Amino acid sequence: MTISERIFSLLEARGMSQKDFSERTGIAQSTISDWKRKKTDPVSEKILIICEVLRVTPYELLSGTEGKGKRGKRPEVIMLDKSSEAGQVMETYLGMDVKMQQRLLGYMKALRELSE
Repeated sequence: MTISERIFSLLEARGMSQKDFSERTGIAQSTISDWKRKKTDPVSEKILIICEVLRVTPYELLSGTEGKGKRGKRPEVIMLDKSSEAGQVMETYLGMDVKMQQRLLGYMKALRELSE
C-alpha cells in the first residue's frame, strides 16, 4: 500500500472528508485529489502535519505498521497541537527552569499515587 493509499484509508476510518483534511492540514484540496487520481504521494515536508491530523506516527504512515514486531519498538513520540490543553501544558512546562519542572513532576507523581 502506498502512503497516499494509507492516508485515504485513515481518512475513511476516521470519517474525515478530504475537504476537512485539507482545512486541518493546510494542503490544497487539488493536491489531495492528485494523490488519489494520479497515485502520487505527498512531499516529505507535509508528512508531520499529516500525521498530526490523522493521529498516527510518521513510522505508521510511512511503513503501514505500528512498529510492534521483533524488529523494533514503536517510537515513543507524542505530537501535540500547541493550541490544545495538553500543548499549552507542555509549553508551560518547557518554559520552566529545571527545578520547577522537577517539582511539577513530583507533584504529578503524588497525584497519580493518590488516585491509585
